[in-house]
Amino acid sequence: MNNLFDDFPPVSAKEWKQKIQVDLKGGDYNEALLWHSPEGIDVKPFYHPDDFEQSFPPIPGQPKTWSVTQAVFIDDEKIANELAIDSINRGAEALYFSATESFDIEKTFQNLPFGEITIYLNLEFLPEEFYRKLIDFFTQKKATVYYNIDLIGNLGRSGNWYHSLKEDHQILDTLSSQYAKHHLLSVDTATYQNAGANVVQQVAYALAHANEYLNHYSEKEWLSETTLTFKMAMGSNYFFEIAKIRALRKVYAVLAMEYGAKEECHILATPSRRNKTLYDYNVNMLRTTTECMSAVLGGADAVCNQPYDALYHKSNDFGERISRNQLLVLKEESYFDTVSNPSDGTYYIESLTTSIAEKALALFKDIEKGGGFLSQLKEGKIQQKIKESAAKEQQLFEEGTLKLLGTNYHPNKQDRMKDDLELYPFLKTDKRKTLLEPILPKRLAEKLEQERLETE
Repeated sequence: MNNLFDDFPPVSAKEWKQKIQVDLKGGDYNEALLWHSPEGIDVKPFYHPDDFEQSFPPIPGQPKTWSVTQAVFIDDEKIANELAIDSINRGAEALYFSATESFDIEKTFQNLPFGEITIYLNLEFLPEEFYRKLIDFFTQKKATVYYNIDLIGNLGRSGNWYHSLKEDHQILDTLSSQYAKHHLLSVDTATYQNAGANVVQQVAYALAHANEYLNHYSEKEWLSETTLTFKMAMGSNYFFEIAKIRALRKVYAVLAMEYGAKEECHILATPSRRNKTLYDYNVNMLRTTTECMSAVLGGADAVCNQPYDALYHKSNDFGERISRNQLLVLKEESYFDTVSNPSDGTYYIESLTTSIAEKALALFKDIEKGGGFLSQLKEGKIQQKIKESAAKEQQLFEEGTLKLLGTNYHPNKQDRMKDDLELYPFLKTDKRKTLLEPILPKRLAEKLEQERLETE
């Protein structure tokens, strides 16, 4: 093998820029070729080693591999168990169980190969006794489980605590003191992304959200033994989403070190719902594929895909199988498990990672100066900032600058969906008393889709 690069003289960043200026024929370089992202990050047309003064430090906690994860909703325990076992037999390496109320533990998890899979939980309730039974059950089975208890996440999402601030924290502290190494604590950042927060806001809010827990439990012995889990939703800005995960790992390690907590975190990623569409729904498969790719290349520990028809169909075998197979194709046929850190050293992604991390840290410091994340959540400031970001993105969509294929770009006017809706695909608002304004997820295409449905 001959290294042909040795036959050519190196080209500096200055020479590249001069060549571009010649090709622009007097045009303004910044105006013509720099892209200004909504986060305030300038994306250049090329990146060069001359732009960097030093080598890139490794990102803390990047996994050696990632898990193909299947979502299972627990409604009927027998059905949930059958779906879980079938998913494993068809290639799933981890299971993500969701439930809105207590269930029969033995019946739901019977005959699962606990030594071969990882289990993630998303339980929308917090009874201490039920969690004790759950943890004892999985401990006996020697299972690897991430319980994902997120008190503040539930507050932001629903507007209320599970019980009350004091009781919720007391339950978490009691469980964590007894089961310190059982991955109880979690920060759900998907809520912010699905509601319209930009990439920098997502990382900053994740950090400020985590800081509330680290600060509240800073004197607890169990904190140093706990690995924090972040749940993240991946958007469509491919390289920014890769950098988002890397930036979060980077800034969280700095924060955790200050508290003597574990600097490495665990990340479960799933595609965003914000850019998914009702019409021309097969395009959702393309969107979820690139979003899962961003998650893998960014360094997620587990990726749980979203079925292309999840907006309007109840859970079904075909949709779930396709979503799982998308991940299997990435892992088994596209070699996305061959290298554990493929983004390391790439000038563009390293630059994005640094920019997102720096801007997120600055925003995090502003939040702390303003009283902290929980205080600003109660005052409605976090909700307002997310609304402002979402409104800007919505305007770009309605102007046609932000394109969703098949919806506001090359729509199929003959497409009909009214008779195919098994689920209500739009934002639901229940009138109920809340302590604060909840952070509500909303898709970009909802208004346009509602107008189309009315005229079918």
